[in-house]
Amino acid sequence: MTQLDIFHATVNHQPHDGFLFYAAFTPDLARRLCEKYALKSDADLREYFEMYYPELLQFKEPEGLPKPDYSAYFADADKPEGSFINGLGVLEIPAKFYHFTGYVSPLRNAKSFHDLERFPFPGQAVFEESGMADKVQQAHRQGRVATMWLGHMYEDSWQVRGYEEFLMDLVERPEWCEFILDQFVRRNLRVAAAAARAGVDYVITGDDVASQQSLIFSASAWRRFMKPRWAKIYAEARRIKPDIQIWYHSDGNIMEIIPDLIEIGVTILNPVQPECLNPQEVKKKFGKQLVLDGTIGTQSTMPFSGPEEVKRVVRERKKTLGFDGGLIISPTHILEPEVPLENIAAFIEACREP
Repeated sequence: MTQLDIFHATVNHQPHDGFLFYAAFTPDLARRLCEKYALKSDADLREYFEMYYPELLQFKEPEGLPKPDYSAYFADADKPEGSFINGLGVLEIPAKFYHFTGYVSPLRNAKSFHDLERFPFPGQAVFEESGMADKVQQAHRQGRVATMWLGHMYEDSWQVRGYEEFLMDLVERPEWCEFILDQFVRRNLRVAAAAARAGVDYVITGDDVASQQSLIFSASAWRRFMKPRWAKIYAEARRIKPDIQIWYHSDGNIMEIIPDLIEIGVTILNPVQPECLNPQEVKKKFGKQLVLDGTIGTQSTMPFSGPEEVKRVVRERKKTLGFDGGLIISPTHILEPEVPLENIAAFIEACREP
């Protein structure tokens, strides 16, 4: 079976031979893996390890598109060596610990609604779609899955406004939150429509809306601000391509809103973090509606156990979560530098087992 065949069986909850599996690696870990396996420094590790590797479509920027100048928003900010302004207009400052950075939000000092209105929100230009459908068709001829990243909504919003500022706005100035969210909804709607027109198999969406124990804010706040906006985006994709799959990511314990996610169209849930909720309970309650993607702990199993325990957990997930075919196996987040290389080899070996 090709990866595309397995994907179709997976989303239709049909038992099949083999599971889709994958992992992502932070730069230092990727470097050490390349050294271990005598690969070039820029080797594609997912391809080398024969992991699930969908074709990821992207928009093309129109030639000559002017770039917003966000520098004025950081005139009073310290900018140590290595700092840069990312595509959202957020200043990232090196944290001097591997790949991590700190964020300085451009609208952190906003004093009025007008300050929001004049901010050059990214992603508002019309991008070029030509060739996207051809890439999907080519991927399908190769037996590969095709997907497209829509973007965050809540996460992009708080990064532009400031984390504490956005959470306070939810209570004190909800119209500010709604305005910022809607800028990203506008962008995501266009991407969802383009992805559906191109014929991708699924779209990648999500926001980290939970801590280890519970949602970051009340479920009622999520249902007011986030749920209807994601519902609108998903409906637009399904209007054009009714069988498109919706992949949604949130770390943490999101058990309280899983029924809502199903209601608005989510079909693949990631990462089902075992340190925060019980994957078997999620499967029992929602397994008929959701494919589970993830479930292998990056705060526990991958960094702090041994190879045999990694294999045991992967085998257990296959048995208890994949009996109906509705499982994609992956660590619950990108693998960090402390993960032993032996555990990665064990993960791959166990995933490949029949």
